[in-house]
Amino acid sequence: MNPARLTGRAVIGLTRLTGRVTIFALRGLADIGQHPAELARQVMQIGWLSLPVVGLTALFTGAALALQIHSGGERFQAGDVVPAIVAIGMARELGPVLGGLMVAARVASAIAAELGTMRVTEQIDALVTLSTDPMGWLVSPRLWAALLCVPVLVGVGDVIGIMGGWLIGVNALGFNSAIYLSNSWAYLESWDVVSGLLKGAVFGLIVALSGCWFGMTAAGGAAGVGRATTNAVVAASVGILAANFALTGLFF
Repeated sequence: MNPARLTGRAVIGLTRLTGRVTIFALRGLADIGQHPAELARQVMQIGWLSLPVVGLTALFTGAALALQIHSGGERFQAGDVVPAIVAIGMARELGPVLGGLMVAARVASAIAAELGTMRVTEQIDALVTLSTDPMGWLVSPRLWAALLCVPVLVGVGDVIGIMGGWLIGVNALGFNSAIYLSNSWAYLESWDVVSGLLKGAVFGLIVALSGCWFGMTAAGGAAGVGRATTNAVVAASVGILAANFALTGLFF
């Protein structure tokens, strides 16, 4: 129960885990191009099939943001800032973060469940027996698919979110359509969009890495797969929020 010993043990354990996850990620990213058909399948699974949930989330978020900004701005006679703040808020923060969290909820759990089931049923061991590298076949396509697709989803979500704010602004708040769109683009800088897309790439890597890591290290039968799925979603969500804070401080 020595506090110094317990602290040292925790620090050493965290350092070891960080090193193992880093090596795991680097091995997965280094195996790109070995299985293009599997990469294309993962792009469809992670990117295309995540578009509806990301789009709906962005639409309602943009609409709600417009209502909230207008309500708050009216207290200071600043209701006209709605188009600019909705555009900047979606591009910089809400688009990447909410898009990443939606992808984490859908993709990290699916990856962890799939790979965890393969691990506990010894299918991954069978791949090794057949001289097939599990990293190149199972991990690398998922990492690269998420890394490439999530920024695209974030960009699409930004546009849909701004359109959601436009719909509310024009139909409920009395804005002129042309003026609303003009103000949205006038105050939106290129770095606002680029920084959000860079965040999306990092968030995509975090999501896929969490799912792959917990799936590949699952043990203990069905209960182990359940724990891996839960841990993957929690780790991906917390990782996205922590990375968002770090990247926001770095970019701005």
